[in-house]
Amino acid sequence: MTIAPLAITLGDPAGIGPELLLKAWRARETKRLPAFFAVADPTLLSHRAQALGLGIAIETSTPESASAIFERALPVTPLTRTTQPVAAGRPDVSNAPAIIESIERAVACVANGSARAVVTNPIAKSVLYAAGFAHPGHTEFLGELARQNYGAPCRAVMMLWARELAVVPITIHIPLSEAPRKLTRELIIETATIVARDMAGRFGIAQPRLAFSGLNPHAGEDGALGREEIDVMAPALAVLRETGIDARGPFPADTLFHAAARAGYDVALCPTHDQALIPIKTLAFERGVNVTLGLPFVRTSPDHGTAFDIADKGVADPTSLIEAIRLADRMTS
Repeated sequence: MTIAPLAITLGDPAGIGPELLLKAWRARETKRLPAFFAVADPTLLSHRAQALGLGIAIETSTPESASAIFERALPVTPLTRTTQPVAAGRPDVSNAPAIIESIERAVACVANGSARAVVTNPIAKSVLYAAGFAHPGHTEFLGELARQNYGAPCRAVMMLWARELAVVPITIHIPLSEAPRKLTRELIIETATIVARDMAGRFGIAQPRLAFSGLNPHAGEDGALGREEIDVMAPALAVLRETGIDARGPFPADTLFHAAARAGYDVALCPTHDQALIPIKTLAFERGVNVTLGLPFVRTSPDHGTAFDIADKGVADPTSLIEAIRLADRMTS
């Protein structure tokens, strides 16, 4: 039986997503990539390939015919909302409907079995917000699409993964000033439970080791620098351990990410967004992958943004997208 291909979204067409997509297809043989198709505007991709001098054939395809086409051309399942004329590096709110449709259609393809995972190209949330987008980011939107397509609510959890390190921010797209209030026992327990389940089910780690960084400097210094570690985190970790989850910490964030420390856990959970993302982007900026846990389907993405400043200049590095494709393949094979 032929295995279903991966569905890759357009991302913001004014960014580097189209270039990454084209370069990833061009690297399909040397990088031994599985079959994938783009949910995008084929005319846009053809024009971008020509402008970049890539000499890549674009072929309109259904998801079902993509695998047969993949070796000779980049299969593209067309959007119903075509993109407006795109100036590279200049995001346009009029393209928000096409960007959103690409994500919606890719998830629907996984739900109906014509794709086995979603790989998303970078979006600019400010562009979508200007069009009335109601979700804080990709992760939260995917959680809503999971509810729509699978009929049950779920909570999506963002994990950044590389061979050196995997991290999960417990609070995500909120102002830093709100993080202490949002960091509740219930949120910690719910997030960690999802992480432990998916690290076992998706990554094959039978008893994943979860290490928690503290919120405050020195993990609160026994309450001298803050009590969140004592009043919120420690009780939550105790509950997790009672359920059989290997929850360790909370540890000072400034000593959790050196090589010797990383050898002692499988994933680090951090109270704030930047506590988690700074170390992985320092260690593996070009190779990091954004993985959404807690969904009934697999979603991966490059661990970087739209890079409008280098769009259409031919210098965008597709490594993170290639790693996202590889990880989606690994998680669904």
